[in-house]
Amino acid sequence: MYNIQTLNKIAACGTDLMDKSKYKVGEDVTNPCGVLVRSASMHDMELPDGLLAIARAGAGTNNIPIDKCSEKGIVVFNTPGANANAVKELVVASLFLCSRKIPAAMEWAKTLKGKGDEVGKLVEKGKSQFAGPEIKGKKLGVIGLGAIGALVANAAVDLGMEVYGADPFLSVMGALHLSTKVKYVKSNKEIFENCDYISVHVPLTPETKGMINAEAISSMKKTVRILNFARGDLVDDQAVIEALKNGGMAAYVTDFPTDALIGVEGVIALPHLGASTPESEDNCAVMACKELMDYIENGNITNSVNLPNVSMTTVAGDAKVCIIHKNVEGLISKVSSVTSEAKVNIENMESKSKKDIAYTVLDVKGNTDGLMEKFKAVEAVLSVRIIK
Repeated sequence: MYNIQTLNKIAACGTDLMDKSKYKVGEDVTNPCGVLVRSASMHDMELPDGLLAIARAGAGTNNIPIDKCSEKGIVVFNTPGANANAVKELVVASLFLCSRKIPAAMEWAKTLKGKGDEVGKLVEKGKSQFAGPEIKGKKLGVIGLGAIGALVANAAVDLGMEVYGADPFLSVMGALHLSTKVKYVKSNKEIFENCDYISVHVPLTPETKGMINAEAISSMKKTVRILNFARGDLVDDQAVIEALKNGGMAAYVTDFPTDALIGVEGVIALPHLGASTPESEDNCAVMACKELMDYIENGNITNSVNLPNVSMTTVAGDAKVCIIHKNVEGLISKVSSVTSEAKVNIENMESKSKKDIAYTVLDVKGNTDGLMEKFKAVEAVLSVRIIK
């Protein structure tokens, strides 16, 4: 029986995929070999010795101690693209929200309650303060052309915008999904200097933290509107506040409110609604559960943030040996020596690395008794499993 602990409520359409004769799933499950999580923080959680994998039903993994997991040979999965359409729709909505000052206009309209027959005249008199530009024909810069960024760029093209895109890590597959009308530029600088709207869709790393700062804003149009539905710390809040106060930008829409931003004129702060749709939650749950099951049952890895994608679908031998190890020179030679000494034949092998960690899967024929202990004794090996 595989024990799967849920740290948040996970949509049943995902957990129902787990055969109840093989999986025990729930919040109170102990000694888990797998964990399903959404937003719960795991940084102070003690990771059980038998834990094989953590699946995050969402894209961001800031709530998971990735380095600690890697050291213990625990695979961390996420679900890129599962909530992409939900976020895209909110970004598109926010283009209109910040252009036409819709939130402020709605709040002002509420103040007319009780004015009776005067409401119509007051509306006509006061509506000019909420005038704003149409987005058609305007320039939108999309920084980061992954699953969400590409959808935003394509939608903006369909809305008649002139779209610029920047992403130094754009894959061939990603480029194929991008509208040919998107103008690919080599640097964020071109977007900063040319665009009326800028939407940020990159992961939070030491390199991207604070990428929208005072210096960047100073190079933008004074009418620029910035949208941040990726991570709050990508944008320097104080720089935005100062720019709005001094006329250096027109609006800022963020899905990551902070105490400093709330109530600032020109800021539209949404309560992290990007993936808050039933469709998105279902998509993330299904993908996370499938990833977890495929790894537990078959040793295959797809969409891991700390290990490479490795899949061995055809097995000719008696068992699969799944080895997570440090990406060091000579390790594969040592692996071969272990199997040779144990008189176990390698029928097939897949091995890939991701930064400092590697994953090797062996399709072996022969008696595997005692083989796991022999592999664990090899220096740089972090974890070993044998699947029969």
